[in-house]
Amino acid sequence: MKYLHTMVRVTDVEASLRFYRDGLGLKEIRRAENEKGRYTLIFLAPEGQEDAQVELTYNWDPEVYTGGRNFGHLAYAVTDIYAFCAHMQKLGFLINRPPRDGRMAFVRSPDNISVEILQDGAALPQAEPWLSMPNTGSW
Repeated sequence: MKYLHTMVRVTDVEASLRFYRDGLGLKEIRRAENEKGRYTLIFLAPEGQEDAQVELTYNWDPEVYTGGRNFGHLAYAVTDIYAFCAHMQKLGFLINRPPRDGRMAFVRSPDNISVEILQDGAALPQAEPWLSMPNTGSW
């Protein structure tokens, strides 16, 4: 068995690319548009990890997605969780679960997909402003 990808449904391609590409730093691997099926597939992956893909599925006909059609969460390791969270905040994304422990944070995509961010290796020493920042919303 070989892992292929994880699919999440999105409602706004540009907002989603801003989150996954510009925010998380994933790069677009390939894109396919199916006019007959009325959908677009965009595959992204971390640099150097093209086998760890996320597939953004955009259905051209609007649809409201709820818990059963969404996904639990994606997870990525980063070299500096504090710098990463500051980067996401600078882009205007809310840190739902701040990295108070220097190890784990959660953010949500424009389509409410939860993304877990983990510190690669040992946890960083606890630091402000993260240490006193409360959770916001659900993650």
